[in-house]
Amino acid sequence: MGILIDKLIEYGNSDHYPYHMPGHKRREVEGFPRQVTDMDITEIADFDNLHQAEGIILKAQQRVAKVYGVEESFFLINGSTCGILSAISAAVPFGGHLLIARNCHKSVYHGAYLRQLKLSYIYPSINKEFDICEAVTPKQVEEMLQADDSIQAVLIVSPTYEGRIADVKGIAEVVHSRGIPLIVDEAHGAHLGFDENFAVNSGRWGADLIINSVHKTLPAMTQTALLHCNGTLIDRDKLKQFLHIYQSSSPSYIMMASIEQAVQTAVQKKELFSIFKERWDELHKKLKGLQRIKVLYEEPERKNHDIGKLIISTKGTKMSGKQLADVLRQKFHLEMEMACETYVLAMFTIADTPEGYERLARALLEIDAGLQVSGEMLTDETGVRAEGIPLYEAWDREKEEVPLVHAQGRIAGEFINLYPPGTPIAVPGERIDAAMIRQIRNCLKCGLEVQGVHKEERSVGAVICCIKEV
Repeated sequence: MGILIDKLIEYGNSDHYPYHMPGHKRREVEGFPRQVTDMDITEIADFDNLHQAEGIILKAQQRVAKVYGVEESFFLINGSTCGILSAISAAVPFGGHLLIARNCHKSVYHGAYLRQLKLSYIYPSINKEFDICEAVTPKQVEEMLQADDSIQAVLIVSPTYEGRIADVKGIAEVVHSRGIPLIVDEAHGAHLGFDENFAVNSGRWGADLIINSVHKTLPAMTQTALLHCNGTLIDRDKLKQFLHIYQSSSPSYIMMASIEQAVQTAVQKKELFSIFKERWDELHKKLKGLQRIKVLYEEPERKNHDIGKLIISTKGTKMSGKQLADVLRQKFHLEMEMACETYVLAMFTIADTPEGYERLARALLEIDAGLQVSGEMLTDETGVRAEGIPLYEAWDREKEEVPLVHAQGRIAGEFINLYPPGTPIAVPGERIDAAMIRQIRNCLKCGLEVQGVHKEERSVGAVICCIKEV
């Protein structure tokens, strides 16, 4: 077990009486398990302080850095969001210019708002067979940097939410040739690099700042994450300053112990990754029997698609992705990670059981046998968006609600995004166009959760927030 978790268990079993926070006083309260409250402590003697780590937490972070092949690692107990915010704030000066992949998580846009940054976008190409964004390429990054020498940092997503992996090594070389840092939102890649069947993590490929959501793909508690740092392009003192701002001043020791334990499990039980790969391959052998539903499968040795991200496409059938997710949940009691118009995303990790693989395979084959083919082929209409005013100005402007039917040409006042994954259809300050409206309508028609669209009867009288016209 991890050193921190061992020490917490030892302390929980001792006779030390707490005249300090938290208020449960390490006792069972209203049925909440004593095993948890015993270990839930504050910053007391011999347990170090996340915001000035010099002892047990520092050593745990150093061990994690060594595992990931980076110079320095920081535990995050406010999720990847606080890592994204800290990375952006440390890498780009206030009012500066950041180049990002358009399919970034909303926390990236929040960071740009807080720092009043100018944003430029790389628009990933679309895999039209499965309606997913491909990873950003070195060529795309190079073209954007050649076109604008005011860009001060680059931020990409790899793996993407759907599992597409970028050539981070090539992108890092392009970005560093301009003397600026590369930030990689690797939230969905905490497991990368632990086995030869998986891609190498972005830290080993030369990225300057890397953010991992440990809880997403390793056996850790929700809200646990890591921020890794390499090189001299990032002021480490400034990075720590922003971590103090964006992290809770009362960090959870249980969460920190969970981070250390999850990473240690991945290191010490590498056979779990071999088993993972065997079960993944067996699943795909069974799914070759599908006639109408399609799944995205690429040979693992290519390492451009993440093992564990199963894209299940209903495109070309009379069932939407949302309808498939509903059937899987209601009839088969299988809960998917997300659903959109034409596909469903299922996630697998080293913690999945043989039963989990078998139940999904059986369910998909049964559903597929009863599906009908449709001539209608919905496709994601993601395209270049026209900026009306900067994000940081738009979000603070006076706003008004506008019926979607009358919104074309208006300037968005709020984020409009499908959640999950949280990537925007429209960003505050962008001009609403016909393609955006069609995409929003398609999502609503499929019964998807579209944040930023208001009113109860959304499919009939959808209303969005726009900048008030003078």
